[in-house]
Parts: sequence; structure tokens; C-alpha cells
Amino acid sequence: MITVQLARDLVAAGVLWEPTAGDRFVIDADQLTAQVFWVSDLTVEVQTYRGQPLLGFNGTTEWALDSVTLDQAVWLPREDQLRELLGNRLVAVRRLEDGWEVAFEPEPDVRRTVTDADLECAYARAVLTL
Repeated sequence: MITVQLARDLVAAGVLWEPTAGDRFVIDADQLTAQVFWVSDLTVEVQTYRGQPLLGFNGTTEWALDSVTLDQAVWLPREDQLRELLGNRLVAVRRLEDGWEVAFEPEPDVRRTVTDADLECAYARAVLTL
């Protein structure tokens, strides 16, 4: 899973989040960033209030939270979502002894690589260089 800081960096770089079922996120508050939530039709669902998307908490485990706005949440994109953000610029993924290498082309005929111990973090680092 990507780190909260990498996720914040993606937001700062302009990566937009349109929440859908299966998405992971944290609430960007000191005591809540260690708790990962998942958008689900059963417990956390995307709602709209006065034209603004909200993450609505339903069910017994989330009883203390009602809803948060998207700017209070930090999306933790999955591997498949990060690959989709790279699109056809992704060239190769290679397992290294101590992690992963992602090769990509930010522009035609320009190849770059990034490495990280975690595959999702390597993909996120590649997205950040675009």
C-alpha cells in the first residue's frame, strides 16, 4: 500500500479522485491516518450533499463518524489504479532483490525508471514524475 505522504504528494500534483467502491483512503487528521477505510456500498458510500461529494459512514463499526468531505480524505490508490494513471507510458515492471523497478516513458523516446521496496509506491513515484 502506498504511504500517506505519497498519496498527499499525488493530490498536490493534481491527481483527482472520483471515489468508487473498493477505493482505500485515510482521513487526513493526526489520529486517523493510521486507520485505512474502504469505500463500500455496505459501510462507506459516496453521497452528495448540496452538490458536494461526501463519504458517508454507515454501520456499527463507523458509528462515531457521520461523513467527511473529500478534502478531508486522502485516497490511497491501488496498484491497478496507479497503472491506469500511467497508461500507455508504462514500459515494464521488474522485481529487484530489494524491491521493484518501474520503467516508463514520460514522453516519446524518453525512458525513466523509479524504484521502491513497495510496488504501489514505485508506481506512485512514477506517476509523480509525469
